[in-house]
Amino acid sequence: MSTGTNLVVPVVLWGKHPPTHCISCVMLSRDQKTLITGCYDGQICLWQMNPDTLKMFPRCLLVGHTAPVLCLAKASVVLDNNYIVSSSESGEMCCWDLVDGKCREVVKLAHVHTTIQAYHMSGCDDVRLFCNGYYSEILVMDPFSLEILFTLSSRVNPDWISAVHVLRPNKRKDDVVLALTTTGTVKVWTLLGQETKSQEPLYENESKQIRCLNALSMTCCSYNQRTVLIVCSKFWQIYDAGDFSVLCSVIASRGERWMGGEFLAADRVLVWSDEGKAYMYKLPANKLKGKNISSCIADNKDFHSKSIETDSPFLYCVLAAPEEKLLSCPPALRYHVIHRQGRTLKLLVRGDSEGSVVVWSVPDVTDGQLLQIKQEEFDKPPGMPPAVTTSLSEAWKAMRRPPVGILDQLDAGSPKGVALTASIYLPQQSRLVVGREDGSIIIVPATQTIMLQLLHGRHQQYDDWPPHQVLLGHTGRVNCLLYPYNVHPRYEKSHLVSGGVDFAVCLWDLYAGHLLHRFCVHAGEITQLLVPPNSCSARIQGCVCSVASDHSVTLLSLSLRRCVVLASRHLFPVVTIKWRPLDDFMIVGCSDGAVYVWQMETGHLDRVLHGISAEEVLYACDENPSAASAGEMGLANPAVHFFRGLRHRNLSAIRHATQRGLHQLQQLHHATNQDGTDQQKNRTLPLSIQGLHTNPKDPESHILFFDIEALIVQLLQEEYSTMSPGTLEAQGLINQAEYQKVAALTQSASPDAHKKIADFFGRVKDKAGDVERILKEKDRHGILAKMKEGAENVQTKLQAKAENVSFKPAQPEGKGGTENGNETSSKTKPRAVAGLETNITMETAQLLLSLMHAWDMDPDLDKVCEKKLGLLRPMVPVSFGVLSKGGHMSLLLPTWQTSVDDAELMAEVEVSPIALDLPEDALRLERLTRLFTSRIHWELSTTLTTNHLLAIIAIANTLMSMNNATFVPEQERNRKLHRQSTRMSLSWNSKIEEEKEEQFTAQQAQIKQGWSLLATLHCVLLPDKVVANGSRAFKRPQVEMMARRWQHQCLEIREAAQALLLAELGRLGPKGRKALADSWAAYLPIYTQGPDGHGVLQPGHSQQQAPATPQPSGSASGDSQQQQRQGHDDEMEEEEEGMEEYCVRKPSSISELKRKQTTAVVLLGVIGAEFGQDVGGEASGRRRAGDDQRRKTSVVEGFGIGNNNLAMLTSIALTQLLLAPPSPRIPAHTPLRRAAIDLIGRGFTVWEPYLDVSKVLLGLLELCCDADKLVPSMTYGLPLTPAADSCRTARHALTLIATARPAAFITTMAREVARYNTLQQNAQTLNVNLSNSVLHRAKTEILRGVELLIDKMQNEMADLLVEVMDIVLHCLDPGHLKTNRLNDIFPAVCRFNQVSHCPNTRRIAVGAKGGQVALYELRSNKCQMIPAHGAAVTANTFSPDGKYLATYSCSENRLSFWQTSTGIFGLGNSQTRCVKSYSTAPIPDVSRLNPMRLAKLVWINNRTVSLMLADGSETRFNV
Repeated sequence: MSTGTNLVVPVVLWGKHPPTHCISCVMLSRDQKTLITGCYDGQICLWQMNPDTLKMFPRCLLVGHTAPVLCLAKASVVLDNNYIVSSSESGEMCCWDLVDGKCREVVKLAHVHTTIQAYHMSGCDDVRLFCNGYYSEILVMDPFSLEILFTLSSRVNPDWISAVHVLRPNKRKDDVVLALTTTGTVKVWTLLGQETKSQEPLYENESKQIRCLNALSMTCCSYNQRTVLIVCSKFWQIYDAGDFSVLCSVIASRGERWMGGEFLAADRVLVWSDEGKAYMYKLPANKLKGKNISSCIADNKDFHSKSIETDSPFLYCVLAAPEEKLLSCPPALRYHVIHRQGRTLKLLVRGDSEGSVVVWSVPDVTDGQLLQIKQEEFDKPPGMPPAVTTSLSEAWKAMRRPPVGILDQLDAGSPKGVALTASIYLPQQSRLVVGREDGSIIIVPATQTIMLQLLHGRHQQYDDWPPHQVLLGHTGRVNCLLYPYNVHPRYEKSHLVSGGVDFAVCLWDLYAGHLLHRFCVHAGEITQLLVPPNSCSARIQGCVCSVASDHSVTLLSLSLRRCVVLASRHLFPVVTIKWRPLDDFMIVGCSDGAVYVWQMETGHLDRVLHGISAEEVLYACDENPSAASAGEMGLANPAVHFFRGLRHRNLSAIRHATQRGLHQLQQLHHATNQDGTDQQKNRTLPLSIQGLHTNPKDPESHILFFDIEALIVQLLQEEYSTMSPGTLEAQGLINQAEYQKVAALTQSASPDAHKKIADFFGRVKDKAGDVERILKEKDRHGILAKMKEGAENVQTKLQAKAENVSFKPAQPEGKGGTENGNETSSKTKPRAVAGLETNITMETAQLLLSLMHAWDMDPDLDKVCEKKLGLLRPMVPVSFGVLSKGGHMSLLLPTWQTSVDDAELMAEVEVSPIALDLPEDALRLERLTRLFTSRIHWELSTTLTTNHLLAIIAIANTLMSMNNATFVPEQERNRKLHRQSTRMSLSWNSKIEEEKEEQFTAQQAQIKQGWSLLATLHCVLLPDKVVANGSRAFKRPQVEMMARRWQHQCLEIREAAQALLLAELGRLGPKGRKALADSWAAYLPIYTQGPDGHGVLQPGHSQQQAPATPQPSGSASGDSQQQQRQGHDDEMEEEEEGMEEYCVRKPSSISELKRKQTTAVVLLGVIGAEFGQDVGGEASGRRRAGDDQRRKTSVVEGFGIGNNNLAMLTSIALTQLLLAPPSPRIPAHTPLRRAAIDLIGRGFTVWEPYLDVSKVLLGLLELCCDADKLVPSMTYGLPLTPAADSCRTARHALTLIATARPAAFITTMAREVARYNTLQQNAQTLNVNLSNSVLHRAKTEILRGVELLIDKMQNEMADLLVEVMDIVLHCLDPGHLKTNRLNDIFPAVCRFNQVSHCPNTRRIAVGAKGGQVALYELRSNKCQMIPAHGAAVTANTFSPDGKYLATYSCSENRLSFWQTSTGIFGLGNSQTRCVKSYSTAPIPDVSRLNPMRLAKLVWINNRTVSLMLADGSETRFNV
């Protein structure tokens, strides 16, 4: 699953069997609310713990590591900062957010750590991780970015470090690192806290050889730092830290090995063994040294007397769990000291191979009690039972009803059912193929079987629904399945391949349901099936590759039905398979490190390689572009761990790599066909289903991945594909006609084009062909390819669909034979199901919305959802998941249900009266489900809340934009028929038809309202309702997640994110917004002017580190800047503590800083644009949240107010993003740029004072002018190409700017036009090519803007008419005005009485506000201004013959006639003079209110003009 900004909602069906969890390491979080266990299969389980009773239940599973988890460490000292770091045996490290379940960061190192100690160094703001393992250094890492900060190296006897302890000696500032190598050398490093990666290696300060080999752990006593405990497997010893001399030692009893230990007090230790028991010892006082000892041990004579005190430690208590069964591997133990409400708790936590967790509360035994224990003769010391024991399987058993699995309907009879062992999802038919333990393969419609498990509804009453096919052919377990057509379309659509424990590979015909061929080539069970890459020879292309447990690999030809290559001489299990198709090689890597190279055509073994050359060959395959590489999946290839293990001689890593074998490669190869020929894969699927087993021996659970974007795209595709371009235009989805009209004006017209243009204006045709061609280039998803199918075609398709949705393979584009043996399947279909057939995409949407909707928040809305919209209520609480970096997931376990108290449930949740008759278990489940949907669902994690709300709003809006879309089966059928009838609508519509149409419209309005209510609930009302439901832990949507999706490529998700973000910001109120703005202001990138005039980002500088303007360093400000930098760290910390709510952590890596910066720009942009006016008090500059207020006290005086002005900094950052030339850092069309464009448009009034308006407008026009005239409108839902999307956004921003600040828009454009004209006159001398200039290319766009403004804002335009005319004449092609009147060409501007055009003399006159008249000579391209009146010109007009111009100003009450005289033969300069002037009667004030309709001049003949006033009076004047 690729996860970028993709919105993916995982849902898990766990099934009856709990996942295997063989625990390898364990840890308790600082607040004891979470216990973390890592296991040998690579998963991490989080257990929710009650800190007071220590009771716990498993809450969720973190999936992502591909090898055993070896160590866990905390990532921060801040108490509520719940992050942990996990590290696995393959060198993967992850930083997890425990609350959210998100993987924040993931890296893969060449180093494998065995232990990690999190330690807060002096001079650092948070913990550092000190790691040691299979390498000879100690790595010090940052827990959040997982970067190596520096390494500690050895000068003397460098060797692997087996144990490390970091401590700060009393009364000293520096930290000391103690380490012990495997060969027994103790080393000491002293750290000052200033170390960095760049300096020369840090060597140890001292080292000493002791006789302690392969130590497991070393601990200094925190109560007395002179005592050190070192544990080896055979003995543990106490050393004196002064000279490292042995004080005492204890040997393990027979059959047990020590595993670790800790100090309980200055003279007590707790040591544990691989039996899972822990032993408490008292150390002999006479052996211990150090100040603290003498003070802490009672100095009484008896205590030292020889009789009792011996020189060896005294065992006084054993912690053991009762009735132990034998463990298959040593348990993991960890000791925690917890300070809580004034008490100190000492806990020992143990996790074992059975997946059970045991917690002991370690007793404090006083010296008096010790004496008693000593005096009584015990045959064995007293034991201490554990406080709590639990396990995953116990939690599973405790659930009254086991969690649902995906095929539970088939197990109705038996309690356990047949285990599911392999599964594969066929997206084309939306069917799920499942292989089972008994050798049967079941094929079932995916969405329907899921609905059956999870949702109430009509389908629950049918027996034997949904219909399924059974393929019988294997004896014994089905191990793996492959549907080759999914991987590449070169394979047959009907072929399915399966491999089982019976050594056979079977080839099935999916549609007919019978076995085509059984390949019996292997001599071991089949472990894996893969597809060779596309660049192989034709013969190999028809093959699939199978791997078996007898170490053999074969290529089986599906078309020839025979084995082409049998590669079977491998001595060890096969770990990896690579391809070199061009050399005709198949390369097989085995677990002993040998690599076998086979020729595919001949089946000969070419050579066998070992050692370095073997590794090199495998690496060479990875470089080869057509090799299937592992990196993309996040599911790393076991081979890689295996080689890493080899390189570090790490035997256990090698062992695990071989055991894990190939079962992971399977998913890998399906997803990594890299030839790019694989077109189907590029389109993600709305639903995909993956089997999940934590251990290869487990039965499968299933994860459903709903890809929201893909779902929306598919819904809209189906909607738009039935519309002709005309309908698309009518619904405002594309505005082609309007654009073609405007575009025609800006292009030169050849004489014969005049006719065309004239009739083009008469009736703008749908040039369907054209539209199609252009749209085709625009849209990624080829939706319009389908538009060509005429009405009949669509109709037949719809009928066919209506008949066969549930079971036939839906052929894409209706090609290919649908009749591929469907008879059998249609026979098995019960008739009763007819009402339940819907289309797959709609079914997926129905399923997803039903699962995510917040039921029981608003009973009335629930009724609407069930009756009108067709949503179904969930039957069981849903296990959701969160998908994060690199495909790492956290999956909610169903076991939280056991922790809900029955009494509470009864009190809190009402159920419908009918439900009360249910059996008790069912009633409890119903109550739990209602509690979940209305409350617990929204308390799980902020990421989950955000993703789910975005998904619901986006899908609801999509369905609202579609015609009459609901999930009610009857309505859905009507909708299809209605679609057809509209396509065939005949001219004579009868009465009945009309009535039907009215009903349909009314129904549609209701449905649209239903969807709108659904979106409103989740967007606006949800938080208050959840809190009203008694939630104390509502997880709010995350502001930054929505900011990052502000310009998501999918329009519906984009709009959902914007709506949700604005709702959330609105909810915060002015104070909250100010706090939020302040916390993010630190991350605004700061730009300084670069040499080329473009802004240059100061790398990594946040606002606190660099002033916005470079200052001379000698000045006072420079010095204060220095002080500020040093004080920076502490201030940052103080500030963070002060801000409880928005603690934005300091970024730990460059990439995180970049991410934070982009988020900050968008977030502050949104707050500024949408709420900029309401923050800040004074009326003059009411700008912005953080404006003229100091950002907290932490800003030192060196910062002037100006630099700290948020509105200015934000606007600079936004324009920088708009104008920065494309570069690898900021490519041309990214969502971030689009967001900047959008926000500049939205908040233009806020940013305007700080912008260079003309640069911004030209930048936006630049984006518009390259694009086609056919960019769909803002409501067109399908994703566009990035360039078209930028263009659409820029076009929208221009519209917003123009309407927000019309005057600024017009004057700036006019200024640019004037500049352009000057250039044009001197173009040849300056040698510039003007056709490249923005103003030349964006004529259409500018003209559209002007037309829009005249339309919407006539009064503002009337004041700027001369500028408007300058712009219009720049954009119109002069050719049009030769023959046509301005009124025909661009009627908008002729609405003004101040504008007139004389076609005979080819002049245009425009009256200005200042009383001048601008006369444009179109022949010579000149313009002269005549000072005509002392006040604004109200109207002017040319006489019909063009000799005279009459002008009138109502403010001045004058009417004048002007005549233009040219020199002889039109040579020389023309002069315009006033021929005659009249005073007119003043106009009453009332009629001045509407200046547009004030007065009109009309020539009656060539000598007489009539002045018509608004009140209807008419006066005539003669020249």
